[in-house]
Amino acid sequence: MRKAFVVGHPIAHSRSPLIHGYWLRHLGIEGSYERVDVPPEEFEAFIQKLAQTGFAGGNVTIPHKEAAYRLADRLTPRAQKIGAVNTLVVDNNGILGDNTDAPGFIAHLDQSLGPHWLQCSGGTAVVLGAGGAARAVVAGLAERGIDRIVIANRSFDRACALVTIDPERIEVVDWSALPKRLAEVGLLVNTTSLGMTGHPMLELDLNSLPSTAAVADIVYAPLETTLLANARARGLSVVDGLGMLLHQAVPGFEAWFGIRPQVTSELRDLIVADLAR
Repeated sequence: MRKAFVVGHPIAHSRSPLIHGYWLRHLGIEGSYERVDVPPEEFEAFIQKLAQTGFAGGNVTIPHKEAAYRLADRLTPRAQKIGAVNTLVVDNNGILGDNTDAPGFIAHLDQSLGPHWLQCSGGTAVVLGAGGAARAVVAGLAERGIDRIVIANRSFDRACALVTIDPERIEVVDWSALPKRLAEVGLLVNTTSLGMTGHPMLELDLNSLPSTAAVADIVYAPLETTLLANARARGLSVVDGLGMLLHQAVPGFEAWFGIRPQVTSELRDLIVADLAR
């Protein structure tokens, strides 16, 4: 029986076991996926012993993504660009570290906006934030081939650090310049915690966005943030944060259990119901 995990600290809140457990049942696979709570000071020892535990691999969440990046034996080119690892695969050559947040975000855009969203986006995206999630989103957009990625963050210097992901496509602007830049944008993405339950709202005037623009928010608690509600009120296409969580899980499951699962409405409804609880 193959088994996988999600490791973090704390970890009780993780919905990854619900996602992978659904796929295991739906596909009739004899396997397991479990939560593993490991404090930061014990994470290196956890990784060193991983090959002896019988796990095929697992997901990595807060606060271990950067440590996993440093401790993996090998890294995918995507993980190297992002500087963080959220998926580990154990094989005969050791531990491979990957970051599936980038393709997960793009897959959710494809599912939500249709396969031709890139052609309809006007070639420019604005990404709000400069943390780990922003790095993944920017890497995904760059991989997909969007012409211009504009990054805005409260800390200008921190945003500048993301330029190395793809210097030819990425531009950093001051937060105060956002209203003017939104007029040329086809896709706006919030990767900050603003708007999340228990956090301040994201206060941003969307009136200058073109009527053809789409607005995405990686926050999924609440499922419809104020940003998305305001975008919907303007008649814009919206993309919530839950799909990224679901789609980023697909590559890991395939690597550990040998079958590529599908993100279905039934799976989404399962997680939405859990969020409501």
